[in-house]
Amino acid sequence: MNDVLLADKSLEELEEIAISLGEKKFRASQLYKWVAKGVSYDGMKNLPKSFTDKLAESGYRARGVEIYGEYKSKLDGTVKYLYKLADGNIVEGVLMRYKYGNTLCVSTQVGCRMNCSFCASGLDGLIRNLTAGEILGQVIAVNALNVTDVERGVTNIVLMGSGEPLDNYDNVCKFLTLVSDERGLNISKRNISLSTCGLCDRIRQLADDGYSPTMTISLHAPNDSMRKEIMPIAKRYSISDIISAVKYYFDKTGRRIIFEYSMIAGKNDSEQCARELADVVKGLSCHINLIPLNYVKERGLSGSNKKNVYRFMSLLEKQGVSVTVRRSMGSDIDGACGQLRRKVIKNEDD
Repeated sequence: MNDVLLADKSLEELEEIAISLGEKKFRASQLYKWVAKGVSYDGMKNLPKSFTDKLAESGYRARGVEIYGEYKSKLDGTVKYLYKLADGNIVEGVLMRYKYGNTLCVSTQVGCRMNCSFCASGLDGLIRNLTAGEILGQVIAVNALNVTDVERGVTNIVLMGSGEPLDNYDNVCKFLTLVSDERGLNISKRNISLSTCGLCDRIRQLADDGYSPTMTISLHAPNDSMRKEIMPIAKRYSISDIISAVKYYFDKTGRRIIFEYSMIAGKNDSEQCARELADVVKGLSCHINLIPLNYVKERGLSGSNKKNVYRFMSLLEKQGVSVTVRRSMGSDIDGACGQLRRKVIKNEDD
């Protein structure tokens, strides 16, 4: 018997399933809308019970992502969600509220094999990839909780939770197609960002395959020697490789590149680092987000203090670089990627 999440399927694929089960083709459109709302079979009121029974008996799951925990910051209203998957694995996401809308960070893998030195996601390595429907299921679950009569619950998406999105390329691409489908959640492609540590071949492939999310590069160092100490992937791809790849991406998509730069005390926050970073991005259509590092106990790295962060920003501005300091959010609810998930799992095991 199948064990398939309906959220993994496009409308056209659901039409094939409906027909194979002896139903009319139009039933698939009704089913597709219910799936996008996160409704269980019992709640699909305009579908014959005989159809939903056949779906269940054939191993099609209406929902494969359930909210397992919800933690709201008392500081800024940020909400961190833990999701339980059908196999018992747990992933996490963060809903951040801004004036322009609600941004949801979603996970693309259980764990991560990139093992960046400031991130909790890679502490246990890569457990498995998420399917497109499991990534979509996070959006569906949070959207259903926060939607109102006048606005959507989720308006913007960042693939920036646990995992490296481009290390799960096929599923991420299908997710991008599904989440932007106007017959489903219909989240604008221009409102979707993808954060990567810099898998250059995949960056080029994404552009060649016709996808154009805002490309966000986790850079975090102004030179290769320092980046190798912080991010193991730097041993495979140099900063010049990344710059070449993002230039290609910009030429193909026209989308401005975002560089993320986590400010680590005594590591990458000197005046020399600022000058080197300005040289790296010179001539690019780009913006730099300086990120006050969230402390991860197991990693032992501390974030730069506020004075150093804004001094660093000022130095970049004087070099003509577009730069902002990203507001630190969710620090009282273990806001760093992978941090809350690991804490909860460890407590359950103790």
